[in-house]
Amino acid sequence: MPLPGPVSKNPHQLVALFAVPPGQSMEVSVGKATVIYAVNGTEILLPCTFSSCIGFEDLRFWWTYNNSDSPIIEGTVKNEKSDPKVTLKENDRITLEGTTKEKKNNISILLRDLQFSDGGRYTCHVKNPKENNLEHNATIILQVVDELEEVDNTVTLIILAVVGGVIGLLILIMLLKKLITFILKKTQEKKKECLVSSSGNDNTENGLPGSKAEEKPPTKV
Repeated sequence: MPLPGPVSKNPHQLVALFAVPPGQSMEVSVGKATVIYAVNGTEILLPCTFSSCIGFEDLRFWWTYNNSDSPIIEGTVKNEKSDPKVTLKENDRITLEGTTKEKKNNISILLRDLQFSDGGRYTCHVKNPKENNLEHNATIILQVVDELEEVDNTVTLIILAVVGGVIGLLILIMLLKKLITFILKKTQEKKKECLVSSSGNDNTENGLPGSKAEEKPPTKV
């Protein structure tokens, strides 16, 4: 995760930056969708999870809104066996819904009674003392609307139907090809049998070597 803000000129912070190997650094995620939609007057869960290969202790987390440095909710987590503890909350409509037990490492928040003014950028921040208090964050964008638009899946269904039809046609062609190959093979085998049988009969009739006409009756004494 990129560090927010300009690079510090403090040598101690620069040392801390390289003190933790990249493979062991903490990762913060708000899910695959970077933009989510919610209807005015409803509620929405803003997801946030974190992971660390070296574990955590006295971890600090907080959420910020848009470009403000003031957290809308803040808390700490003592260790992997304890749940998050909220230390600051700006609005009663915001509640912490996550848990860090059983390695879920979830610090998601729930926004209730949404208003149009709630739309914007929400950033989840995490600091782990085990990583020399390096900060990691991830941002998700919330858009509050009057109503959610129904997605027209007609084009998608048509595309799926066409692709399915093409795949089905290819399978049918392959089956027909195998069937025709099998029939031709059997036909060729029968022709060979007929040729061999016909050749044997011709040899017998013409008295060729190996035929019955070549046999002579025994000489009488």
